[in-house]
Amino acid sequence: MIGFRRRSALIAVVLSLSFNFAHAIDNPDTPDLTAEFLSRADAFEQAIYQHAQTTEQTDQAYRDYAEFLDKALNRAYSSLQKNLPEPSKQTLLRSQRLWLQFRDAELDFINGNWTIEQFGSSSAISRHGYRTALIKSRVLELLQYLKNY
Repeated sequence: MIGFRRRSALIAVVLSLSFNFAHAIDNPDTPDLTAEFLSRADAFEQAIYQHAQTTEQTDQAYRDYAEFLDKALNRAYSSLQKNLPEPSKQTLLRSQRLWLQFRDAELDFINGNWTIEQFGSSSAISRHGYRTALIKSRVLELLQYLKNY
């Protein structure tokens, strides 16, 4: 059976790779915000998967990562919103509101399913892993859209 950390890393890689299949015509003059984001995210992931030695260190590393992802999500959304033509801004706003509802529903599921009663002491790590993968995937999605502007 695959260990949790390897499984979480595998999930993150699969989610990251899935965005490579959705391509549009990118603006070649724009900086590669996706690569920059992934590079910054990698430092947080390394802190979790390679440097955290205790449950407390892992928990803190995940909290730091979640904070980073939340800020990255807000930056990506704001940048895309600024670059869109007016009619598309309203559509993106609607999309983001619906995604936030989806995220909240997913977080409810994650929190209710990965409990100490069902998964023991690893439940907190599982919850963190699924939460961060969810947010990371949305950041990558918004950055992919932003490549067009």
